[in-house]
Amino acid sequence: MFGYHELSDFSAEIGKISIRFEKDGNFYRYVREDDGREEKSIFTGSGRVIINPVEPVNLPKEITNFLQIKFDKKFLSEPKFSTEVYLTFPIEIAVFIAAKKSLGLIDVFSLNKPKFTLYGDPRAGIICRYWESGVYSDIPEVDKYREGVMKLRITNSDDEWVEVNSVVLDVYGMKIYYDGELVYSAASMNITSPKVAETRFIERPLRDSMKKALELYVARRIAVTRSKFVMEWGL
Repeated sequence: MFGYHELSDFSAEIGKISIRFEKDGNFYRYVREDDGREEKSIFTGSGRVIINPVEPVNLPKEITNFLQIKFDKKFLSEPKFSTEVYLTFPIEIAVFIAAKKSLGLIDVFSLNKPKFTLYGDPRAGIICRYWESGVYSDIPEVDKYREGVMKLRITNSDDEWVEVNSVVLDVYGMKIYYDGELVYSAASMNITSPKVAETRFIERPLRDSMKKALELYVARRIAVTRSKFVMEWGL
């Protein structure tokens, strides 16, 4: 269901959420129904609907651009050693309309209720979208409309064993890919001391056949210059 669709008479059921476009005279009406009803009138002669997974920091409004994934179990990382694990991350779904070589954002919704947390010092820390995940050696089974799978490469550059509890990422650098089975992203975490690590997203799909999702901050024409984040308040 992710991907491009013809505007005329488009409808879909995603979990308990129903979305559709209805022709109403000279314009279209977008309708989303879940616990309530959301309607928008779309003035266009033609166009295509794009349904994409997007960065999970847009709901209920733009509160933060950071995502903290808390591991369900702590683990120790060997000195001067790298490993790759799989995590899950929350999915938000955006509805775009494409016409005359331009994009318009119609709606963003999610099957997950967003939670937030404070990472770091109460006075100088940052608010993060909060998510709990297992740590897997293989790709876990997920509901692709609720969760994506993230491959995280963890490198311990320190000379000591380091305990790791979570990863914090700047979502403005997030690259999301999808196919008919999976929503996917990749990131790295370079541990430089027992309490400090540098994280960044990696622009690489799991499979060559995967399509790259639209980046919502690009659609909103937000200038982005950051590519990494330094976790300096503990791991």
